[in-house]
Amino acid sequence: MTSAASARTLDVRHLQLARAAFAAIAAIMVTFSPDHSASVGLAVFSGFAIATGIVFAVAAWLVFPAGQRGPSVLLASLTLLAGLVASIGPWRSTATFFAVVISWALVTGIVEAVVAFRGRADAARAASRDGLTIGVLTIVLGLALLLVQPGYALDYYIEDAGRSFTLTGITIAVGVFGGYAAIVAVFLGIAGFSPRRAPAPSPADRSIP
Repeated sequence: MTSAASARTLDVRHLQLARAAFAAIAAIMVTFSPDHSASVGLAVFSGFAIATGIVFAVAAWLVFPAGQRGPSVLLASLTLLAGLVASIGPWRSTATFFAVVISWALVTGIVEAVVAFRGRADAARAASRDGLTIGVLTIVLGLALLLVQPGYALDYYIEDAGRSFTLTGITIAVGVFGGYAAIVAVFLGIAGFSPRRAPAPSPADRSIP
């Protein structure tokens, strides 16, 4: 008899790799964009959040078995909501960036960390450990952004460029998000490609041919 788990073509590593890919895209867009304004930051975050939310939603049915889909559905809902709010053009301001990204980071970070912590003794404890790390990193993102003053502005002059520049709070915040996305992309990419022990079959799966 073939179990439902063994019949699945996707597993947690595919979820991790998909999340890593979208995080990498967000990190690249922030890194190579000369404009770190609230509008650009929210546009990048919106695409990242909507894509990641869709990944969570798809994973709820293609990766996790019935009875274990709740956390993925919750994370999908929260992330999609944040992405949709960030996508509203007239709302794209410095205050919106801080409010949306901080709220998303703290709420989803706590959810992912708690779910992973509770599942650390399961057969998929490696995936739970990875989820706990990402949850903590996301919480750190939210806390780091709380330390940035939205109204901060520092004027400075670069002689080689022959012009003055202004370092603002939103510039720092968008850069912090880009750094977070890069770390997540690398970590989940490594986790997704790392070999892991297959879970032991349950008694119901051990059938005599």
